[in-house]
Amino acid sequence: MLTPLIEQLDGARVSWVPGYRVKILDGNGIEASDRRLKGLREGQGGALPGQSLVVYEPGHGLVRAVFPCDDGHAQERSRLGLVLAPVHAEDRWMQDRHCCPCALLCEIDRRGAGFITRQHEGLPFAMVHVLRSVGRIETGHVAEQRVQVRDAQGDAPLLRRIGVKLDQATRDGDRGLYILTNLPLRKASAKRVARLYRKRWTLETAFQHLEAYCHSAIHTVGYPKAALCGFCLALVAYNMIAGVMAALRSVHGAETIDQERSLYYVAHDIAQTSHGMRMAIPEDAWRVFSHMRPAEMVATLRALAQKVRLKAYRKSSRGPKTPRPKREGTTKSSHVSTAKLLRNRKVKAATP
Repeated sequence: MLTPLIEQLDGARVSWVPGYRVKILDGNGIEASDRRLKGLREGQGGALPGQSLVVYEPGHGLVRAVFPCDDGHAQERSRLGLVLAPVHAEDRWMQDRHCCPCALLCEIDRRGAGFITRQHEGLPFAMVHVLRSVGRIETGHVAEQRVQVRDAQGDAPLLRRIGVKLDQATRDGDRGLYILTNLPLRKASAKRVARLYRKRWTLETAFQHLEAYCHSAIHTVGYPKAALCGFCLALVAYNMIAGVMAALRSVHGAETIDQERSLYYVAHDIAQTSHGMRMAIPEDAWRVFSHMRPAEMVATLRALAQKVRLKAYRKSSRGPKTPRPKREGTTKSSHVSTAKLLRNRKVKAATP
């Protein structure tokens, strides 16, 4: 519903791959909940109420799909079969190394879609050509080669394997990474593919916005289905805010809104004023929007966007980040799956 509205507003961002629809796939785990449930009070680790695979489209700024799982410790790969349903030929998918099985890559290629994915260490492949240097980008040296991967059906598409030797290590300590893609060289050079993969962090930024602005992680909610429902409702709220930002971009320009205005202040203003508006404005007065045609809605949103006082939403400037000092003598706390703890407790209660 929001896609045609954003397009009629002319509020979409320029596509990262012109002529195609970029989608980012990543997993999001809900943080450990409080120990309000009786079944969670006996364990030592923090109970994880669930996780989800999320599909995000940066062009429209919308979450396209979510695949929830109540087991907070389940592997992301166990849900990847569900992701294949929304794969279309005009898509260009981006995902990290945890979403890189041969079956998924081959199926995306078989459907005529494209992908840019970080190679998992355990992914088997056959080298067709050796790595050859193609130059440097901002973060390191780039090399490329041709490889093949094979799925259970015997399909073995020819892929490009792009290596990046990083000037600075990642947060996991990696000094090099490899990226697999089926995009043809005429559409995207190795350097361009490496730069495009860096933008995958857009979705992780969206996850941070979800938690900070839309309260997607409610620590007092322990039941997995309730926690996942709260996360999905936060996704709906995030998409509605994306519609508001698209209306602002259509009137004030994409660079002004995306670079200079704060999504935090916009979301905070909505949260602060919505309760009072529901009290002051009768419910019947809102029904006019449900009967609006798309053209009328577009005109209304643009008229409202014209009246927005942008100075109230200006981003706060900050200095350069300082490296976090290393802590000694601390151990990382373990986590357990809330769903498993509750199931085990039911089994124990039923056992005579």
